[in-house]
Amino acid sequence: MADGLDEYSADLIVEDSEGYEESTSTTNETDYNSDNSEKSEKRKLLELWLNKIMRIKISDGRTLIGSFLCTDQDRNIILGSCQEFVGSLDEKEEPRILGLAMVPGKHIISIEVDEE
Repeated sequence: MADGLDEYSADLIVEDSEGYEESTSTTNETDYNSDNSEKSEKRKLLELWLNKIMRIKISDGRTLIGSFLCTDQDRNIILGSCQEFVGSLDEKEEPRILGLAMVPGKHIISIEVDEE
């Protein structure tokens, strides 16, 4: 967390009435707070999706359905109790059971979240 604050801190030299110089550090709080609020909104959305059922379409035509467990900065997603469907979901084929699956973020085309 200290690294994030270093971006926003600046050193000021303050001279008091007796001519002594004093160094103080300040933080540009408006920039920091607006960054924080944007991140917290996105974080809240991800937290709402935890343990919800997700349907993820990937670039090779497969659809993965499972419980959203986590993500990372590269948009990789971990699904629990995951099932794989090849082609259209309308074809009534048997899914392949994957269990715990990692979906690479660079291959994700779309994500649907079951809000129930």
